[in-house]
Amino acid sequence: MHKLLQVFFWGMLISFLGCLPLGTLNITAMQIGLQEGIKDALLFSLGCLLVEMFYVRVSLIGIAWVRKQTKLLRIMEWLTLAIIIALAVGSFMAAAKGGAEQKNELLKNNIHRFLLGMLMSSISPAQIPFWFGWSNVLFQKGTLQPVKAQYTSYIIGIGLGTMLGNCVFIFGGQLVVNNISSSQAYINWIVGGIFAITAVIQLAKMFLHKDAISRMGEGEF
Repeated sequence: MHKLLQVFFWGMLISFLGCLPLGTLNITAMQIGLQEGIKDALLFSLGCLLVEMFYVRVSLIGIAWVRKQTKLLRIMEWLTLAIIIALAVGSFMAAAKGGAEQKNELLKNNIHRFLLGMLMSSISPAQIPFWFGWSNVLFQKGTLQPVKAQYTSYIIGIGLGTMLGNCVFIFGGQLVVNNISSSQAYINWIVGGIFAITAVIQLAKMFLHKDAISRMGEGEF
């Protein structure tokens, strides 16, 4: 039982801290929370974490296979970059139109937010090498062992950590907005700026081969 709690804690802690840097999914969750409500933002986050848990499970049972899929992951990385740019443009367009009811153009769709979370998470490859690396570290330290019960506890902890991390953005965004008058226009500009900066950083890492996928392909994990 102690071992199960230990791997649960490590999964939750790593996942929570990994969600805190600005990224496509947590900023999108925040934006959905601000423009559509907390319920939709939580549904989006739930869709994201279920896909993440699935990816972690696949990486645990097929580490050798995952290491060989760098070309596929690279394609997914470019798709993610395209989505980040589209989200930035959508936010800027909404901000330029003005008005409290304007929302990101990319979010003007009827896709259920749970399914949208699953879709965006499924083509976001950064989490795969991220967990590939951390799982290897835990294996090497003997914290995580190839035992089904430990895998389950580890993955549940990861799911909870992801939800808690997204909640920081969802509820934190609400707190900020409640203290800013005429906030929606400002929020669209700010969120658009965050997405734009994220896209530039991601593109730079890809060209400089400093991203997690390049490191995984070079065997650094």
